[in-house]
Amino acid sequence: MNTPPEMRDLARLLLANEASAGTTTEPVESVALRVYEKLRQSLTAIAGAAAFESIAFRALMQAQSEAPRLWAVQITKDGTLQGFDEFEPQIDNDIDIASEEGAILIARLLNLLYIFLGQALTLSLLRTAWPDEAFDDRNSIHGRKRE
Repeated sequence: MNTPPEMRDLARLLLANEASAGTTTEPVESVALRVYEKLRQSLTAIAGAAAFESIAFRALMQAQSEAPRLWAVQITKDGTLQGFDEFEPQIDNDIDIASEEGAILIARLLNLLYIFLGQALTLSLLRTAWPDEAFDDRNSIHGRKRE
């Protein structure tokens, strides 16, 4: 099962937002970790560490089918990622594989949040983590607005 395209688009939006907010001295792979940590902190604040750890673990298991290097990553009891920051950037046909793997993991996590929490609560979490980003109910979760 592949990641829904609208969730991958939303993950890329969050990654791009976080990349533009970071400094140029930070490594590329840290962008996905920063997005992950913001999601973890937002959900942990309302549902607790165990709830986030459970959802994150499931997202990681799903993402591993699309990104085999994620088999080296583990989720701790408090929901933090271990091992992702050790990925070396690899470029294949002008695509940074570590960034793609991060996008896959974030997209899977967003999809599970949407399934378990619903659109309104998921968007609320995103607005809390990224207050300067304009998340629109009509196009942030379900893809582009249909005319």
